[in-house]
Amino acid sequence: MDFETDVVVVGAGPCGLAAAIAIERAGWRALIIEASCVVSSIAGYPTYLTFFSTAERIEIGGMPFVIATEKPTRRDALAYYREVVERHGLIVRQYERVEHLETAREGFIVHSRPRGQEVRTTRARAIVIATGYFDSPNYLGVPGEDLPHVTHRYREGHEAFMRDAIVVGGKNSAAEAALDLYRSGARVTMVYHGEGLSPSVKPWVAPDLQNRITEGHIATRWRSRVVAIEPAAVVLDTPHGAERLAADHVYLLTGYTPEHELLHAIGATVERATGIPVHDPATMETDVPGVFIAGVISAGNDANKVFIENGRGHGELIARRLTAMWSDPAASHEAHAGR
Repeated sequence: MDFETDVVVVGAGPCGLAAAIAIERAGWRALIIEASCVVSSIAGYPTYLTFFSTAERIEIGGMPFVIATEKPTRRDALAYYREVVERHGLIVRQYERVEHLETAREGFIVHSRPRGQEVRTTRARAIVIATGYFDSPNYLGVPGEDLPHVTHRYREGHEAFMRDAIVVGGKNSAAEAALDLYRSGARVTMVYHGEGLSPSVKPWVAPDLQNRITEGHIATRWRSRVVAIEPAAVVLDTPHGAERLAADHVYLLTGYTPEHELLHAIGATVERATGIPVHDPATMETDVPGVFIAGVISAGNDANKVFIENGRGHGELIARRLTAMWSDPAASHEAHAGR
């Protein structure tokens, strides 16, 4: 065994960090393993994004999130969560992907691979899966989806200045991307299978976008689907038949799906209809004793049910359950001092 700890937390998003803090405060050792960087989902947000939540609602670990404005930006959040990791002394192994989990005689063995290195193993008494959503986009499954000008994430519109940009989707991410692209000087067309914008688009975004559409600044193809992507065009199936649109940049903002591979590997049950892992909401423990979930993965297929502000408390539930499961957290912590 390369390493040993009390709890491995898989995922260093805000809810994973919050879980690790709560576990450490209960007297247990927590090790976080993250496939990318700390709070990688936020790092992948559009560059100039401003959060809908106010700063105090996405605080974790009791550490104040102080900003000069009403709502934090992406940059504010990245700085805050970096400071959380440092202030709390969290152990985070970044750029190390957990490839497999297995049960062992006294807990679990975590197989993980640091970037460019061999697999290493960590023994843990419990595991928290806090992997989030944003590494597993909903693919269209059409030819050309892997071309270099196609992306499932949106960062900023500058790259598409004076170029043809296709935005596929009709919800918040697509709506905000279309507006940003338009304001960055791109020629924008939205493609969506619905009759129009989704009702879930934020109420301050929808009128802005609708006005740009009405003025003719943003083109739309409602009730349409992408059937193929070419190096300089997309092919659509529309109510009026096939159509080919010029496309220098294609943004497939069609949402994400939860990652369940690790849960399946360890034998945890996931409800097929909802995508929600079977778990006790009072403890966040799955139907495999000692395996917990935290954050948006607990929402299943509807990511809009769990955010930082209501997922950050999952760690406290987990820590209380661990304290009930294990005898003397103070003694355990002292026995493994000097980590």
